Amino acid sequence: MGASASPVENSSLAEHLVHIGEVLVHGVLFDPKNTAAWRSMDVEGLYQAAPRLFDLLDERGVEYVLVGGIAMLAYVEGRNTQHIDLIVSAADLAKVPELQVEDQNAEFARARYGELQVDLLLAEKKLFDFVRRQFTTVLPFAEHNVRCATVEGLLLLKLFALPSLYRQGRFEKVRAYEKDVADLLERYQPDMNAILSELDRHLLASDAEEVRRIVADIGERLGRQSERFRWE
Repeated sequence: MGASASPVENSSLAEHLVHIGEVLVHGVLFDPKNTAAWRSMDVEGLYQAAPRLFDLLDERGVEYVLVGGIAMLAYVEGRNTQHIDLIVSAADLAKVPELQVEDQNAEFARARYGELQVDLLLAEKKLFDFVRRQFTTVLPFAEHNVRCATVEGLLLLKLFALPSLYRQGRFEKVRAYEKDVADLLERYQPDMNAILSELDRHLLASDAEEVRRIVADIGERLGRQSERFRWE
């Protein structure tokens, strides 16, 4: 494992430039759970928040990496999200007091930047720092060129999260993450042996074995899917 820009994504990135502000606004407005918030939400503020945040991170010299739903949209279509996910160190987070931290522990933080929710994976966690150092590339979005996780980096993060999500019973998120994994595997066909070998260093042995079974199940489903309704 290692290189910052991945060969698998250069050949098959999403064919259009993702407009981050539009994605965030649509994610909020089209979520029926947010009906009460629509009346008070500053739509224009949310629309403009992401490019302003990335400008600010660049100005302060913050070594961030975009992950999560917005990063997924750089590679596959159809993902919906209402917030931005970043890997950043606690020291770099302190450079941006405009990010108003609402909750923080040793590995994660949640902050607000105006109307924008920002979920932070702290680089003090070994795997998060590894992705930040080894699996990033600069990708163009409609508003800004953004330092983004590669396909391999996203897969490492999604698969690493699954054991905890299963234990918490957060099965809606489990289904979303497993779909993300399936979409990335189907489109980019990365070296899963290398990815799973790296995960072995960050998960309990029993969890790593179960993640391998999940990946195998996804691969089998993709294989069956490709064989359906073929002409004889």
